Amino acid sequence: MSITKKYTFQTSAEKDSWRADIIRRASSKNTVISKTQTGFKSEAEAVQWAEKELALFLKKQSARNKRQADKRT
Repeated sequence: MSITKKYTFQTSAEKDSWRADIIRRASSKNTVISKTQTGFKSEAEAVQWAEKELALFLKKQSARNKRQADKRT
């Protein structure tokens, strides 16, 4: 389920649909929901969306971190 220790995703069932959240580990005791999507008909659709978005999210964060590091040097 987890690609990295800092970022992961979670799915949960709502009334008649599913919800997917991308979660960031802010500290050892605190987590933050970075991105969420609701209205999936099945858990498989929610997991598929979460895996795809998590990969894009990590790619975007990596590029942002690289730009910030370049500014510091």
